[in-house]
Amino acid sequence: MARIAERNRKTKETEIAVRLDLDGAGTAEIATGIGFFDHMLDALARHSMFDLRVRCEGDLHIDAHHTVEDVGIVLGAAFAEALGDKRGITRYADAAVPLDEALVRAVVDISGRPFLHFDVPLPADQPRIGDFDAALAAEFWRAFAMEARITLHLDGLRGINAHHVVEACFKAAARALDAATRVNPRRAESVPSTKGVL
Repeated sequence: MARIAERNRKTKETEIAVRLDLDGAGTAEIATGIGFFDHMLDALARHSMFDLRVRCEGDLHIDAHHTVEDVGIVLGAAFAEALGDKRGITRYADAAVPLDEALVRAVVDISGRPFLHFDVPLPADQPRIGDFDAALAAEFWRAFAMEARITLHLDGLRGINAHHVVEACFKAAARALDAATRVNPRRAESVPSTKGVL
């Protein structure tokens, strides 16, 4: 069964269309109007091996907050839909990714219980990365985790360059999500929970 979802959402602040294929090749078509955020979503697709298309028109004349958070909401909802009943998935995974001096660890449980632990210190003297407010990384992952209904822990172990830290965060999460969503052939017909559902 194809694990693909398309989601659209329109509010007074943003208009978003997302298409997600969990069994893709890591291709991405991203346009949010925020250059660094586009770069991060591209990295997310490439390192998770998800095919991802995101189109967003947001109220960037105010700031980037609504765009970043709402993309997280819609992408998380698409992720949950694409997973279906989660039959056969690995469920738990972790990944640690370095980027030069930065090191970030991601641990994920596709649990049906939304939770985000985000402890990724960002350099106080680098509040912006290009046109992106570095603090919005946490808002994206919070929105994604809540809508995807996953438990996600992101820990910044070290780093002094904000670009490197945030990029390592996206890449670590991508690799953990890739591993957690893989179908384990030894239990392809069962849901990985003693409850029988996730």
